[in-house]
This record gives sequence, C-alpha cells and structure tokens, in this order.
Amino acid sequence: MGQAIAARMAEQPDMQLAGIWTRDADLDPLLEGSDVLIDFSLPSGTEAVLDAVIRQQQPLVCGVSGLSEAQMQKLELAAAEVPLVYDRNMSLGVAVLERAVRDAAAALGADFKVVIAETHHIHKKDAPSGTALKLGEAIASARGDLDNGAIHYEVERVGEVPGDHEVVFQSSNERLSFAHSVTNRDVFADGALLAARWVTGRKPGLYRMSDVLIGEEQR
Repeated sequence: MGQAIAARMAEQPDMQLAGIWTRDADLDPLLEGSDVLIDFSLPSGTEAVLDAVIRQQQPLVCGVSGLSEAQMQKLELAAAEVPLVYDRNMSLGVAVLERAVRDAAAALGADFKVVIAETHHIHKKDAPSGTALKLGEAIASARGDLDNGAIHYEVERVGEVPGDHEVVFQSSNERLSFAHSVTNRDVFADGALLAARWVTGRKPGLYRMSDVLIGEEQR
C-alpha cells in the first residue's frame, strides 16, 4: 500500500510526500517535516507509529487491520491526544455501505437473518476480513446485539481478488442484499489521501471514514 499511496500522492498538486518509513528507521525526524502520517504497516509497526504521533502531536490516518484488543486500546488512547482516522477499509463505497447496512439492520430488526460473504486474494491472512467484521459490528450495534452472535460470515480466498463483500438480510419471505467490489487497490490509497486532507487541523478524537465522507459525529 505504501507504493500505491506514494504513486497517487504524486498526482495531487496539493500534496507532497515527505518520506516513507521502514521499521528499522527513526520515525520522529520524518514526522517533524510532515503535516500528517498515513499508516498501512502491520500491527507491530502501528504500535511504534502511535508512540511517535503522540510524541510529535501529529495527525494520523491508519488503515491497519488485525489489531489486537490491547492495540486498539492504545489507538484509542492516542486519539485522546491527536486527531486520528482509523478504519479497516478506506474505500468510499464501503463507508456508504456501512451506513446503508446499519440503517437496514435498525429498520428490519432481529427477525432477518444476516449473512456477510467476503472474497479476497489468497495472500490475505485475516479471516473474516476486517471489512466484513466492520460491517457486522455496524449491524450488531444497530440491532442492539452487542455480541455479534446472530451474524454468519462466509469467507473465500481466490486468486488475486482485491476485495468483494456482500451483506444479505433474509426472512422467511424476502431477501435484501448489499454488495461492494474493488477493482484495484488504488481505491484504498485514494481514501487514505482524502482522510489525510480531512483530519489535518481537526481536534483530537477517533474518527472513521464515515466521518470523513458523511460527517457523522466523532466517536
């Protein structure tokens, strides 16, 4: 993702790449010459990133999935000090999809069974995907089912598929489905750059892509 973000940033007249961090380097000098940091590393790298943005009081856009509960708590603590956009999927379409399935879940209630199906490339390690879990959490929250136990996940790993997700609500006599497909990974880079523009100058807090795109309240 780092190369994709750098390539897309090179096409933006209002943005300039200050540098790319590798985990064996000192991050602080890079942050001193930057306005915002974008993190698509790994969970272990994100811990170092969070420490650095707190030290430098730097805004952060983070798209790392697979964070542990302890790492999420650390991220939330960082968001109390700096403006931080965190999302497991930076696509604009998924932000709209999350809102749509949340509204559907609230309207339809628990009588509708929910299946979330996702397909990704064979190299993806986490299953279900972070996006599938994100959609499931939105549905569970809207229905008051905080344990997320009534949602069934279907996972498939095929070829080099960038990411397909479908959410199906089904009762005994009707079926409602929502779907989103990614054609290439530039969509995540574009979303991250949009979030980087948006978060600069914000007050400290934990934000999502839905905040960036739709303007929901800070969490």
